[in-house]
Amino acid sequence: MNKIRIEKIENLPARQVTFSKRRKGLFKKAGELSVLCDAEVAVIVFSSTEKLYEFSTSSTVDVVARFKLCTEDVEEGDQQSPNELQLVTDECMRLKMELAEKIHKLRHMEGRDLEELNIDELQRLENMIEGGLSRILQTKDQRIMSQILALETKGAELTEANNLLRQRLGTLSNGDGNKASGVLSDPGISTDEEGMRSGSCTIATSCFSTGSSSSSMDDSSSEYTFSLKLGLPR
Repeated sequence: MNKIRIEKIENLPARQVTFSKRRKGLFKKAGELSVLCDAEVAVIVFSSTEKLYEFSTSSTVDVVARFKLCTEDVEEGDQQSPNELQLVTDECMRLKMELAEKIHKLRHMEGRDLEELNIDELQRLENMIEGGLSRILQTKDQRIMSQILALETKGAELTEANNLLRQRLGTLSNGDGNKASGVLSDPGISTDEEGMRSGSCTIATSCFSTGSSSSSMDDSSSEYTFSLKLGLPR
């Protein structure tokens, strides 16, 4: 397999074609790197004719500014004296040791790695846990009491609202009853009703009287007819 020799292309047209192809391929690879690795990429290319070509996933100016900031920090770090570097190193070591100690105590409070503790250390650990537990229980009781008081207050408010609703319902019921009583005790309506009752009684009496008279007349006629048939005096 023939390999392409990496050297300057002397033929100017071939050099320009290769530059165009390789530049596009470089920008394509930079874009793929940004997508695959979630990286911020910027590519700046100057051709042999001093023409600028650039590619950036965000902004070339912002990437260049970040680059300058990082290089300045590195230069300042390089300019620090050995004593300052030693102080920073010592501080890091101290913080690491303090963190390891805190983690170790936390494991003891969780009930782990207790085999390495003697009786006095175990007693101090017990006292510390009991003190913390008492504070936790006290805080818990306070929270529970606060919730109970809040619920009682809410219950009293609901009870009061319920009583008000009952009073309103009672008032509305009494108002409807008074209206019905007023209708029954209206004088005009009573007079009309009495007149209607009297008229009904009169009509009934007249009908009864008419019925009686008709019955008497029918009886007399029947008796007269019977007397005539028998030839008896009336």
